[in-house]
Amino acid sequence: MTYLVGEPLDFAADSLAGFVSAHSDLVQAVHGGVVRADASPRGEVAVVVGGGSGHYPAFCGWVGPGMAHGSVCGNIFASPSDSQVVSVARAADNGGGVLLLFGNYAGDCLQFGKGADVLNAEGIDTRVETITDDVASRPVEKWTERRGIAGDFFVVKVAGAAAAAGRDLDAVVEATRRANAATRTLGIAFDAPTLPGAPEPLFTVPEGHYELGLGVHGEPGLSSHPLNGVDEIARTLVDGVLAERPAGARRVGVLVNGLGCTKYEEMFVLYGRVDRLLEAAGLEIVAPIVDEQVTSLDMAGVSLSVVFLDDELEELLLAPALTPAFTRGAVEHAGPRRELAAEASAELAAGSPESAAQGARIAEVVELMARTAAEDSDFLGRLDSIAGDGDHGQGMVLGSRAAARAASAAVAAGAGASTVMRQAGLAWAEGAGGTSGALWGRALEAVGAALSDETAADAATVIAAVAAGAESVPANGGAQPGDKTMVDATTPFAASLRAAGDDLPGAFSAAAAAATAGAEATADLVARKGRATTHGDASLGHPDPGAVSFARHMTRIAEQLAGEI
Repeated sequence: MTYLVGEPLDFAADSLAGFVSAHSDLVQAVHGGVVRADASPRGEVAVVVGGGSGHYPAFCGWVGPGMAHGSVCGNIFASPSDSQVVSVARAADNGGGVLLLFGNYAGDCLQFGKGADVLNAEGIDTRVETITDDVASRPVEKWTERRGIAGDFFVVKVAGAAAAAGRDLDAVVEATRRANAATRTLGIAFDAPTLPGAPEPLFTVPEGHYELGLGVHGEPGLSSHPLNGVDEIARTLVDGVLAERPAGARRVGVLVNGLGCTKYEEMFVLYGRVDRLLEAAGLEIVAPIVDEQVTSLDMAGVSLSVVFLDDELEELLLAPALTPAFTRGAVEHAGPRRELAAEASAELAAGSPESAAQGARIAEVVELMARTAAEDSDFLGRLDSIAGDGDHGQGMVLGSRAAARAASAAVAAGAGASTVMRQAGLAWAEGAGGTSGALWGRALEAVGAALSDETAADAATVIAAVAAGAESVPANGGAQPGDKTMVDATTPFAASLRAAGDDLPGAFSAAAAAATAGAEATADLVARKGRATTHGDASLGHPDPGAVSFARHMTRIAEQLAGEI
Protein backbone atom coordinates (compact mmCIF):
# COMPACT_ATOMS: atom_id res chain seq x y z
CA MET A 1 0.00 0.00 0.00
CA THR A 2 1.15 3.57 -0.75
CA TYR A 3 0.96 5.61 2.46
CA LEU A 4 2.46 9.02 1.65
CA VAL A 5 -0.22 10.33 -0.68
CA GLY A 6 -1.89 13.71 -1.04
CA GLU A 7 -4.59 13.78 -3.70
CA PRO A 8 -4.26 10.31 -5.31
CA LEU A 9 -4.79 11.57 -8.86
CA ASP A 10 -1.95 14.07 -8.34
CA PHE A 11 0.47 11.44 -7.02
CA ALA A 12 2.61 11.27 -10.18
CA ALA A 13 2.91 15.07 -10.44
CA ASP A 14 3.65 15.44 -6.72
CA SER A 15 6.32 12.76 -6.87
CA LEU A 16 7.97 14.30 -9.92
CA ALA A 17 8.06 17.74 -8.29
CA GLY A 18 9.77 16.32 -5.22
CA PHE A 19 12.22 14.38 -7.38
CA VAL A 20 13.25 17.53 -9.23
CA SER A 21 13.72 19.41 -5.95
CA ALA A 22 15.88 16.62 -4.56
CA HIS A 23 18.07 16.35 -7.68
CA SER A 24 18.18 19.90 -9.03
CA ASP A 25 21.91 19.52 -9.68
CA LEU A 26 21.19 16.86 -12.31
CA VAL A 27 17.69 17.54 -13.67
CA GLN A 28 15.26 20.36 -14.30
CA ALA A 29 11.56 20.26 -14.97
CA VAL A 30 9.94 20.93 -18.33
CA HIS A 31 6.37 20.43 -19.41
CA GLY A 32 5.82 16.68 -19.46
CA GLY A 33 8.93 15.55 -17.62
CA VAL A 34 12.56 16.42 -16.99
CA VAL A 35 15.77 17.10 -18.89
CA ARG A 36 19.38 17.35 -17.82
CA ALA A 37 20.24 20.37 -15.73
CA ASP A 38 23.53 20.87 -17.59
CA ALA A 39 23.88 21.57 -21.28
CA SER A 40 25.22 18.73 -23.43
CA PRO A 41 27.77 19.23 -26.21
CA ARG A 42 26.31 20.81 -29.32
CA GLY A 43 25.54 18.16 -31.91
CA GLU A 44 25.23 15.30 -29.40
CA VAL A 45 22.34 12.92 -30.00
CA ALA A 46 19.63 13.38 -27.39
CA VAL A 47 18.32 10.15 -25.86
CA VAL A 48 14.80 10.71 -24.54
CA VAL A 49 13.21 7.90 -22.55
CA GLY A 50 9.88 7.66 -20.86
CA GLY A 51 6.62 5.97 -20.01
CA GLY A 52 4.23 5.85 -17.11
CA SER A 53 5.14 6.83 -13.57
CA GLY A 54 5.26 4.27 -10.78
CA HIS A 55 8.48 2.64 -12.00
CA TYR A 56 11.17 4.78 -10.37
CA PRO A 57 14.10 4.90 -11.06
CA ALA A 58 12.73 4.29 -14.54
CA PHE A 59 12.58 6.63 -16.24
CA CYS A 60 13.43 10.03 -14.81
CA GLY A 61 16.09 8.56 -12.51
CA TRP A 62 18.20 7.73 -15.57
CA VAL A 63 18.58 11.32 -16.76
CA GLY A 64 22.14 12.61 -16.57
CA PRO A 65 25.55 12.51 -18.27
CA GLY A 66 26.22 9.12 -19.84
CA MET A 67 22.59 8.05 -19.94
CA ALA A 68 19.39 9.85 -20.96
CA HIS A 69 19.07 13.52 -21.86
CA GLY A 70 15.39 13.69 -20.93
CA SER A 71 12.49 11.68 -19.59
CA VAL A 72 8.82 12.01 -20.45
CA CYS A 73 6.72 11.17 -17.39
CA GLY A 74 3.15 9.95 -17.75
CA ASN A 75 0.58 9.27 -15.06
CA ILE A 76 0.77 6.11 -12.97
CA PHE A 77 1.18 3.15 -15.35
CA ALA A 78 0.01 5.29 -18.31
CA SER A 79 2.00 6.55 -21.25
CA PRO A 80 2.60 10.29 -21.51
CA SER A 81 0.78 12.31 -24.16
CA ASP A 82 2.32 13.15 -27.53
CA SER A 83 2.45 16.84 -26.58
CA GLN A 84 4.52 15.93 -23.51
CA VAL A 85 6.85 13.86 -25.70
CA VAL A 86 7.32 16.82 -28.02
CA SER A 87 7.93 19.23 -25.14
CA VAL A 88 10.64 17.11 -23.49
CA ALA A 89 12.33 16.23 -26.79
CA ARG A 90 12.49 19.86 -27.86
CA ALA A 91 14.08 20.81 -24.55
CA ALA A 92 16.58 17.93 -24.72
CA ASP A 93 17.58 18.40 -28.37
CA ASN A 94 21.23 19.34 -28.91
CA GLY A 95 21.09 19.60 -32.69
CA GLY A 96 22.21 16.03 -33.31
CA GLY A 97 18.79 14.46 -33.54
CA VAL A 98 16.61 12.69 -30.98
CA LEU A 99 16.18 9.02 -30.12
CA LEU A 100 12.87 8.23 -28.41
CA LEU A 101 13.30 5.04 -26.39
CA PHE A 102 10.63 3.24 -24.36
CA GLY A 103 9.02 -0.10 -23.53
CA ASN A 104 6.89 -1.70 -26.19
CA TYR A 105 3.38 -0.85 -24.94
CA ALA A 106 0.46 0.22 -27.13
CA GLY A 107 -0.04 3.60 -25.49
CA ASP A 108 3.66 4.45 -25.58
CA CYS A 109 3.94 3.40 -29.24
CA LEU A 110 0.95 5.56 -30.12
CA GLN A 111 1.99 8.65 -28.18
CA PHE A 112 5.73 8.59 -28.85
CA GLY A 113 5.03 7.80 -32.51
CA LYS A 114 2.77 10.83 -32.85
CA GLY A 115 5.35 12.94 -31.05
CA ALA A 116 8.04 11.77 -33.46
CA ASP A 117 5.87 12.81 -36.40
CA VAL A 118 5.54 16.32 -34.97
CA LEU A 119 9.27 16.60 -34.25
CA ASN A 120 10.29 15.36 -37.69
CA ALA A 121 7.88 17.84 -39.29
CA GLU A 122 9.65 20.58 -37.33
CA GLY A 123 13.01 19.50 -38.76
CA ILE A 124 14.29 17.63 -35.68
CA ASP A 125 15.56 14.26 -36.93
CA THR A 126 13.76 11.86 -34.58
CA ARG A 127 13.87 8.06 -34.40
CA VAL A 128 11.69 5.71 -32.38
CA GLU A 129 12.98 2.47 -30.84
CA THR A 130 11.09 0.12 -28.55
CA ILE A 131 12.55 -2.20 -25.92
CA THR A 132 11.38 -5.82 -26.04
CA ASP A 133 13.24 -7.81 -23.37
CA ASP A 134 10.45 -9.70 -21.54
CA VAL A 135 10.74 -13.35 -22.59
CA ALA A 136 7.40 -14.24 -20.98
CA SER A 137 5.28 -11.87 -23.04
CA ARG A 138 5.80 -13.41 -26.50
CA PRO A 139 7.55 -16.49 -27.95
CA VAL A 140 10.98 -16.07 -29.49
CA GLU A 141 9.63 -15.99 -33.05
CA LYS A 142 7.69 -12.85 -32.04
CA TRP A 143 10.40 -11.26 -29.91
CA THR A 144 9.93 -7.84 -31.53
CA GLU A 145 6.38 -7.81 -30.10
CA ARG A 146 7.53 -8.39 -26.52
CA ARG A 147 7.06 -5.75 -23.85
CA GLY A 148 9.91 -3.88 -22.20
CA ILE A 149 10.52 -4.39 -18.49
CA ALA A 150 13.73 -4.24 -16.40
CA GLY A 151 15.96 -4.78 -19.44
CA ASP A 152 15.08 -1.18 -20.29
CA PHE A 153 17.98 -0.25 -18.05
CA PHE A 154 20.65 -1.97 -20.16
CA VAL A 155 19.30 -0.60 -23.43
CA VAL A 156 19.10 2.97 -22.13
CA LYS A 157 22.60 2.69 -20.66
CA VAL A 158 24.06 1.59 -24.00
CA ALA A 159 22.15 4.24 -25.95
CA GLY A 160 23.28 7.02 -23.61
CA ALA A 161 26.89 5.88 -23.70
CA ALA A 162 26.85 5.75 -27.51
CA ALA A 163 25.52 9.31 -27.62
CA ALA A 164 28.11 10.49 -25.08
CA ALA A 165 30.84 8.93 -27.22
CA GLY A 166 29.90 11.34 -30.01
CA ARG A 167 28.30 8.84 -32.35
CA ASP A 168 25.80 10.17 -34.86
CA LEU A 169 22.10 9.32 -34.74
CA ASP A 170 22.35 6.33 -37.08
CA ALA A 171 25.16 4.83 -35.01
CA VAL A 172 23.33 5.43 -31.70
CA VAL A 173 20.23 3.73 -33.11
CA GLU A 174 22.32 0.78 -34.31
CA ALA A 175 23.93 0.30 -30.88
CA THR A 176 20.52 0.59 -29.22
CA ARG A 177 19.04 -2.08 -31.46
CA ARG A 178 21.93 -4.42 -30.80
CA ALA A 179 21.60 -3.94 -27.04
CA ASN A 180 17.86 -4.63 -27.20
CA ALA A 181 18.35 -7.76 -29.29
CA ALA A 182 20.91 -9.00 -26.74
CA THR A 183 18.78 -8.40 -23.62
CA ARG A 184 16.46 -10.87 -21.92
CA THR A 185 14.35 -10.52 -18.73
CA LEU A 186 12.06 -12.74 -16.68
CA GLY A 187 10.32 -11.67 -13.48
CA ILE A 188 8.20 -12.97 -10.62
CA ALA A 189 5.78 -11.39 -8.16
CA PHE A 190 4.99 -12.41 -4.60
CA ASP A 191 2.37 -9.71 -4.10
CA ALA A 192 0.64 -7.08 -6.23
CA PRO A 193 1.02 -3.30 -6.21
CA THR A 194 -1.70 -0.96 -5.01
CA LEU A 195 -2.48 2.24 -6.90
CA PRO A 196 -2.11 5.39 -4.75
CA GLY A 197 -5.30 5.91 -2.80
CA ALA A 198 -6.76 2.51 -3.77
CA PRO A 199 -8.12 0.30 -0.98
CA GLU A 200 -6.82 -2.98 -2.37
CA PRO A 201 -4.07 -4.35 -4.65
CA LEU A 202 -4.54 -4.85 -8.37
CA PHE A 203 -4.52 -8.64 -8.07
CA THR A 204 -3.92 -11.30 -5.47
CA VAL A 205 -1.28 -14.00 -5.33
CA PRO A 206 -2.37 -17.28 -3.71
CA GLU A 207 -0.76 -17.96 -0.34
CA GLY A 208 2.50 -19.87 -0.75
CA HIS A 209 2.76 -19.14 -4.47
CA TYR A 210 4.40 -16.67 -6.83
CA GLU A 211 3.37 -15.29 -10.22
CA LEU A 212 5.75 -15.92 -13.11
CA GLY A 213 5.98 -13.56 -16.08
CA LEU A 214 4.69 -10.43 -14.37
CA GLY A 215 4.22 -7.06 -16.00
CA VAL A 216 5.46 -3.83 -14.45
CA HIS A 217 2.13 -2.01 -14.81
CA GLY A 218 0.41 -4.07 -12.16
CA GLU A 219 -0.60 -6.86 -14.52
CA PRO A 220 -0.70 -10.29 -12.89
CA GLY A 221 1.79 -12.94 -13.93
CA LEU A 222 1.12 -15.40 -16.70
CA SER A 223 1.17 -18.46 -14.44
CA SER A 224 1.16 -19.29 -10.72
CA HIS A 225 3.70 -21.61 -9.04
CA PRO A 226 4.34 -22.98 -5.55
CA LEU A 227 6.91 -21.02 -3.58
CA ASN A 228 9.47 -23.80 -3.05
CA GLY A 229 12.49 -21.71 -2.10
CA VAL A 230 15.07 -19.40 -3.59
CA ASP A 231 17.06 -22.15 -5.32
CA GLU A 232 14.13 -23.14 -7.49
CA ILE A 233 13.31 -19.49 -8.24
CA ALA A 234 16.91 -18.78 -9.24
CA ARG A 235 16.91 -21.81 -11.54
CA THR A 236 13.60 -20.77 -13.11
CA LEU A 237 14.80 -17.23 -13.81
CA VAL A 238 18.22 -18.27 -15.11
CA ASP A 239 16.76 -20.96 -17.36
CA GLY A 240 14.26 -18.45 -18.71
CA VAL A 241 16.79 -15.80 -19.71
CA LEU A 242 19.34 -18.30 -21.03
CA ALA A 243 16.86 -20.21 -23.19
CA GLU A 244 17.68 -17.85 -26.08
CA ARG A 245 21.41 -17.58 -25.42
CA PRO A 246 23.22 -16.63 -28.64
CA ALA A 247 25.78 -19.08 -29.96
CA GLY A 248 29.23 -18.22 -28.69
CA ALA A 249 28.03 -15.88 -25.92
CA ARG A 250 30.56 -15.88 -23.08
CA ARG A 251 30.02 -12.63 -21.15
CA VAL A 252 26.88 -11.09 -19.70
CA GLY A 253 25.79 -8.02 -17.86
CA VAL A 254 23.38 -8.95 -15.07
CA LEU A 255 20.66 -7.04 -13.23
CA VAL A 256 18.77 -8.51 -10.30
CA ASN A 257 16.00 -5.95 -10.06
CA GLY A 258 13.66 -5.29 -7.16
CA LEU A 259 10.10 -4.38 -8.04
CA GLY A 260 9.45 -2.03 -5.13
CA CYS A 261 8.88 -4.03 -1.97
CA THR A 262 11.60 -6.70 -1.90
CA LYS A 263 14.50 -6.15 0.49
CA TYR A 264 18.03 -5.78 -0.84
CA GLU A 265 19.16 -8.58 1.46
CA GLU A 266 16.70 -10.90 -0.26
CA MET A 267 17.96 -9.83 -3.66
CA PHE A 268 21.54 -10.55 -2.59
CA VAL A 269 20.46 -14.05 -1.53
CA LEU A 270 18.99 -14.54 -5.00
CA TYR A 271 22.02 -13.05 -6.74
CA GLY A 272 24.35 -15.51 -5.00
CA ARG A 273 22.42 -18.37 -6.61
CA VAL A 274 22.23 -16.60 -9.98
CA ASP A 275 25.98 -15.99 -9.95
CA ARG A 276 26.72 -19.68 -9.43
CA LEU A 277 24.24 -20.82 -12.07
CA LEU A 278 25.57 -18.44 -14.69
CA GLU A 279 29.15 -19.44 -13.92
CA ALA A 280 28.16 -23.11 -14.24
CA ALA A 281 26.70 -22.26 -17.65
CA GLY A 282 30.11 -21.01 -18.76
CA LEU A 283 29.31 -17.31 -18.56
CA GLU A 284 31.48 -14.53 -17.16
CA ILE A 285 29.49 -11.82 -15.36
CA VAL A 286 30.53 -8.26 -16.10
CA ALA A 287 29.77 -5.54 -13.49
CA PRO A 288 26.65 -7.10 -11.94
CA ILE A 289 23.93 -4.85 -10.53
CA VAL A 290 21.64 -5.76 -7.64
CA ASP A 291 19.28 -2.82 -7.28
CA GLU A 292 15.85 -1.37 -7.92
CA GLN A 293 15.90 0.02 -11.45
CA VAL A 294 12.43 -0.71 -12.87
CA THR A 295 9.80 -0.97 -10.13
CA SER A 296 6.02 -1.31 -10.03
CA LEU A 297 5.01 0.90 -7.10
CA ASP A 298 4.97 -1.40 -4.06
CA MET A 299 4.97 -4.74 -5.86
CA ALA A 300 6.82 -7.51 -4.02
CA GLY A 301 8.92 -9.34 -6.55
CA VAL A 302 12.14 -9.51 -8.52
CA SER A 303 13.29 -9.87 -12.08
CA LEU A 304 16.47 -11.11 -13.67
CA SER A 305 17.88 -9.38 -16.75
CA VAL A 306 20.93 -10.37 -18.75
CA VAL A 307 22.54 -8.67 -21.72
CA PHE A 308 24.78 -10.89 -23.83
CA LEU A 309 27.90 -8.85 -24.48
CA ASP A 310 30.39 -8.41 -27.26
CA ASP A 311 33.37 -6.07 -26.96
CA GLU A 312 31.45 -3.00 -28.14
CA LEU A 313 28.40 -3.53 -25.95
CA GLU A 314 30.63 -4.21 -22.95
CA GLU A 315 32.52 -0.96 -23.51
CA LEU A 316 29.26 1.00 -23.68
CA LEU A 317 27.83 -0.76 -20.66
CA LEU A 318 30.91 0.08 -18.59
CA ALA A 319 31.16 3.70 -19.77
CA PRO A 320 30.80 6.39 -17.07
CA ALA A 321 27.37 7.70 -16.10
CA LEU A 322 26.02 10.09 -13.48
CA THR A 323 22.28 10.09 -12.81
CA PRO A 324 20.09 10.33 -9.71
CA ALA A 325 19.67 6.54 -9.65
CA PHE A 326 22.82 5.12 -11.21
CA THR A 327 26.46 6.15 -11.18
CA ARG A 328 29.40 4.44 -12.82
CA GLY A 329 32.95 5.75 -13.03
CA ALA A 330 33.92 9.42 -13.07
CA VAL A 331 31.85 11.88 -15.06
CA GLU A 332 32.72 15.54 -15.44
CA HIS A 333 29.70 17.43 -14.19
CA ALA A 334 30.41 21.12 -14.49
CA GLY A 335 28.77 22.29 -17.69
CA PRO A 336 26.66 25.44 -18.03
CA ARG A 337 23.02 25.27 -17.04
CA ARG A 338 20.79 24.15 -19.88
CA GLU A 339 18.73 27.12 -21.03
CA LEU A 340 15.08 26.28 -21.61
CA ALA A 341 12.83 28.37 -23.82
CA ALA A 342 9.59 29.55 -22.24
CA GLU A 343 6.50 27.89 -23.69
CA ALA A 344 4.10 30.26 -25.40
CA SER A 345 0.40 30.01 -24.54
CA ALA A 346 -2.03 30.24 -27.43
CA GLU A 347 -4.86 32.75 -27.34
CA LEU A 348 -8.30 31.46 -28.32
CA ALA A 349 -10.25 33.33 -30.96
CA ALA A 350 -13.86 34.20 -30.18
CA GLY A 351 -16.60 32.45 -32.12
CA SER A 352 -19.91 33.82 -33.36
CA PRO A 353 -22.59 34.26 -30.68
CA GLU A 354 -24.54 31.29 -32.07
CA SER A 355 -21.50 29.00 -32.13
CA ALA A 356 -20.30 30.22 -28.72
CA ALA A 357 -23.70 29.35 -27.25
CA GLN A 358 -23.40 25.86 -28.72
CA GLY A 359 -19.87 25.67 -27.32
CA ALA A 360 -21.29 26.35 -23.86
CA ARG A 361 -23.71 23.43 -24.28
CA ILE A 362 -20.80 21.23 -25.38
CA ALA A 363 -18.92 22.20 -22.23
CA GLU A 364 -21.92 21.03 -20.18
CA VAL A 365 -21.73 17.65 -21.91
CA VAL A 366 -18.01 17.38 -21.21
CA GLU A 367 -18.65 18.23 -17.57
CA LEU A 368 -21.22 15.43 -17.48
CA MET A 369 -18.56 13.08 -18.84
CA ALA A 370 -16.20 14.12 -16.04
CA ARG A 371 -18.85 13.37 -13.43
CA THR A 372 -19.59 10.02 -15.05
CA ALA A 373 -15.91 9.09 -15.07
CA ALA A 374 -15.60 9.94 -11.38
CA GLU A 375 -18.64 7.83 -10.52
CA ASP A 376 -17.35 4.87 -12.56
CA SER A 377 -13.69 5.08 -11.59
CA ASP A 378 -13.52 2.28 -9.03
CA PHE A 379 -15.71 -0.06 -11.08
CA LEU A 380 -13.62 0.45 -14.23
CA GLY A 381 -10.38 0.04 -12.30
CA ARG A 382 -11.50 -3.32 -10.93
CA LEU A 383 -12.63 -4.45 -14.37
CA ASP A 384 -9.33 -3.36 -15.91
CA SER A 385 -7.28 -5.20 -13.29
CA ILE A 386 -8.63 -8.61 -14.35
CA ALA A 387 -6.18 -8.85 -17.25
CA GLY A 388 -4.69 -5.36 -17.48
CA ASP A 389 -3.09 -2.81 -15.22
CA GLY A 390 -6.09 -1.43 -13.35
CA ASP A 391 -5.54 2.19 -14.37
CA HIS A 392 -8.43 2.69 -16.78
CA GLY A 393 -10.70 4.25 -14.17
CA GLN A 394 -8.13 6.82 -13.04
CA GLY A 395 -7.19 7.53 -16.66
CA MET A 396 -10.79 8.33 -17.54
CA VAL A 397 -11.05 10.63 -14.53
CA LEU A 398 -7.82 12.45 -15.34
CA GLY A 399 -8.70 12.85 -19.01
CA SER A 400 -12.30 13.95 -18.60
CA ARG A 401 -11.44 16.29 -15.72
CA ALA A 402 -8.78 18.01 -17.83
CA ALA A 403 -11.18 18.17 -20.78
CA ALA A 404 -13.92 19.77 -18.67
CA ARG A 405 -11.53 22.42 -17.39
CA ALA A 406 -10.29 23.21 -20.90
CA ALA A 407 -13.81 23.38 -22.30
CA SER A 408 -14.88 25.73 -19.49
CA ALA A 409 -11.86 27.97 -20.13
CA ALA A 410 -12.63 28.05 -23.85
CA VAL A 411 -16.23 29.04 -23.14
CA ALA A 412 -15.01 31.81 -20.84
CA ALA A 413 -12.88 33.10 -23.72
CA GLY A 414 -15.93 33.20 -26.00
CA ALA A 415 -14.74 30.37 -28.23
CA GLY A 416 -17.05 28.70 -30.72
CA ALA A 417 -18.21 25.09 -30.74
CA SER A 418 -15.34 23.76 -32.83
CA THR A 419 -12.68 25.33 -30.62
CA VAL A 420 -14.37 24.26 -27.38
CA MET A 421 -14.46 20.64 -28.53
CA ARG A 422 -10.92 20.72 -29.92
CA GLN A 423 -9.58 22.18 -26.68
CA ALA A 424 -11.39 19.49 -24.72
CA GLY A 425 -9.82 16.82 -26.92
CA LEU A 426 -6.30 18.18 -26.57
CA ALA A 427 -6.70 18.40 -22.80
CA TRP A 428 -8.13 14.88 -22.52
CA ALA A 429 -5.15 13.38 -24.33
CA GLU A 430 -2.76 15.45 -22.26
CA GLY A 431 -4.44 14.77 -18.93
CA ALA A 432 -4.96 11.03 -19.30
CA GLY A 433 -2.09 9.81 -21.45
CA GLY A 434 -2.12 6.15 -22.41
CA THR A 435 -3.86 4.55 -25.34
CA SER A 436 -7.30 5.40 -24.06
CA GLY A 437 -6.38 9.04 -23.47
CA ALA A 438 -5.01 9.39 -26.98
CA LEU A 439 -8.06 7.79 -28.57
CA TRP A 440 -10.59 9.81 -26.56
CA GLY A 441 -8.64 13.00 -27.18
CA ARG A 442 -8.44 12.48 -30.92
CA ALA A 443 -12.08 11.48 -31.06
CA LEU A 444 -13.13 14.77 -29.46
CA GLU A 445 -10.81 16.64 -31.80
CA ALA A 446 -12.43 14.87 -34.76
CA VAL A 447 -15.85 15.96 -33.53
CA GLY A 448 -14.58 19.51 -33.18
CA ALA A 449 -13.11 19.46 -36.70
CA ALA A 450 -16.58 18.73 -38.10
CA LEU A 451 -18.13 21.68 -36.26
CA SER A 452 -17.71 25.41 -36.86
CA ASP A 453 -16.80 28.51 -34.89
CA GLU A 454 -18.84 30.65 -37.27
CA THR A 455 -22.25 29.00 -37.20
CA ALA A 456 -24.14 26.70 -34.88
CA ALA A 457 -24.46 23.14 -36.19
CA ASP A 458 -27.87 21.64 -36.84
CA ALA A 459 -28.83 18.19 -35.52
CA ALA A 460 -27.73 16.35 -38.66
CA THR A 461 -24.31 18.02 -38.54
CA VAL A 462 -23.87 17.18 -34.86
CA ILE A 463 -24.81 13.54 -35.50
CA ALA A 464 -22.33 13.30 -38.37
CA ALA A 465 -19.62 14.98 -36.29
CA VAL A 466 -20.05 12.59 -33.37
CA ALA A 467 -20.06 9.62 -35.74
CA ALA A 468 -16.78 10.86 -37.22
CA GLY A 469 -15.32 11.06 -33.75
CA ALA A 470 -16.29 7.46 -33.00
CA GLU A 471 -14.91 6.34 -36.36
CA SER A 472 -11.56 7.94 -35.56
CA VAL A 473 -10.95 5.37 -32.79
CA PRO A 474 -10.09 2.38 -35.01
CA ALA A 475 -8.36 4.68 -37.49
CA ASN A 476 -5.97 5.96 -34.80
CA GLY A 477 -5.67 2.90 -32.58
CA GLY A 478 -5.45 0.17 -35.22
CA ALA A 479 -7.91 -2.19 -33.51
CA GLN A 480 -10.84 -3.81 -35.30
CA PRO A 481 -14.17 -5.16 -34.08
CA GLY A 482 -13.57 -8.46 -32.33
CA ASP A 483 -10.22 -7.43 -30.83
CA LYS A 484 -11.89 -6.79 -27.45
CA THR A 485 -11.23 -3.07 -27.26
CA MET A 486 -13.10 0.21 -27.21
CA VAL A 487 -13.69 -0.30 -30.94
CA ASP A 488 -16.26 -3.00 -30.20
CA ALA A 489 -18.46 -0.24 -28.77
CA THR A 490 -17.51 2.70 -31.00
CA THR A 491 -18.15 0.85 -34.27
CA PRO A 492 -21.81 -0.07 -33.67
CA PHE A 493 -22.32 3.34 -32.07
CA ALA A 494 -21.09 5.12 -35.22
CA ALA A 495 -23.05 2.82 -37.54
CA SER A 496 -26.24 3.48 -35.60
CA LEU A 497 -25.68 7.24 -35.75
CA ARG A 498 -25.01 7.14 -39.49
CA ALA A 499 -28.31 5.31 -40.01
CA ALA A 500 -30.28 7.81 -37.91
CA GLY A 501 -32.20 10.82 -39.09
CA ASP A 502 -31.95 14.28 -37.61
CA ASP A 503 -33.62 13.51 -34.27
CA LEU A 504 -30.60 14.09 -32.04
CA PRO A 505 -31.97 12.65 -28.75
CA GLY A 506 -33.44 9.63 -30.55
CA ALA A 507 -30.29 9.02 -32.58
CA PHE A 508 -28.09 9.21 -29.48
CA SER A 509 -30.36 6.90 -27.50
CA ALA A 510 -30.30 4.23 -30.22
CA ALA A 511 -26.56 4.57 -30.73
CA ALA A 512 -25.85 4.35 -26.99
CA ALA A 513 -27.89 1.14 -26.85
CA ALA A 514 -25.85 -0.26 -29.74
CA ALA A 515 -22.61 0.68 -27.95
CA THR A 516 -23.83 -0.99 -24.77
CA ALA A 517 -24.68 -4.19 -26.61
CA GLY A 518 -21.28 -4.14 -28.29
CA ALA A 519 -19.51 -3.62 -24.98
CA GLU A 520 -21.42 -6.42 -23.29
CA ALA A 521 -20.58 -8.79 -26.14
CA THR A 522 -16.84 -8.34 -25.49
CA ALA A 523 -17.24 -10.61 -22.45
CA ASP A 524 -17.25 -13.52 -24.91
CA LEU A 525 -14.04 -12.41 -26.64
CA VAL A 526 -10.35 -13.06 -25.98
CA ALA A 527 -8.21 -9.93 -26.21
CA ARG A 528 -6.20 -9.52 -29.40
CA LYS A 529 -4.94 -5.99 -28.75
CA GLY A 530 -3.40 -4.15 -25.81
CA ARG A 531 -1.83 -5.33 -22.54
CA ALA A 532 -4.53 -7.95 -21.92
CA THR A 533 -3.25 -10.01 -24.88
CA THR A 534 -0.35 -11.35 -22.79
CA HIS A 535 -2.82 -12.97 -20.40
CA GLY A 536 -4.54 -15.21 -22.91
CA ASP A 537 -8.14 -15.94 -21.93
CA ALA A 538 -7.90 -14.37 -18.45
CA SER A 539 -10.41 -11.69 -19.46
CA LEU A 540 -12.88 -14.19 -20.93
CA GLY A 541 -16.24 -13.73 -19.26
CA HIS A 542 -15.55 -10.07 -18.49
CA PRO A 543 -16.28 -7.15 -20.83
CA ASP A 544 -13.53 -4.82 -22.04
CA PRO A 545 -13.20 -1.77 -19.77
CA GLY A 546 -12.58 0.63 -22.65
CA ALA A 547 -15.72 -0.49 -24.45
CA VAL A 548 -17.72 -0.37 -21.22
CA SER A 549 -16.59 3.14 -20.31
CA PHE A 550 -17.42 4.42 -23.80
CA ALA A 551 -20.89 2.90 -23.68
CA ARG A 552 -21.59 4.29 -20.21
CA HIS A 553 -20.53 7.79 -21.25
CA MET A 554 -22.70 7.71 -24.38
CA THR A 555 -25.65 6.44 -22.33
CA ARG A 556 -25.32 9.35 -19.91
CA ILE A 557 -25.15 11.85 -22.79
CA ALA A 558 -28.24 10.26 -24.35
CA GLU A 559 -30.06 10.63 -21.03
CA GLN A 560 -29.10 14.30 -20.83
CA LEU A 561 -30.25 14.96 -24.39
CA ALA A 562 -33.56 13.27 -23.60
CA GLY A 563 -33.99 15.50 -20.55
CA GLU A 564 -33.77 12.59 -18.14
CA ILE A 565 -30.91 14.10 -16.09
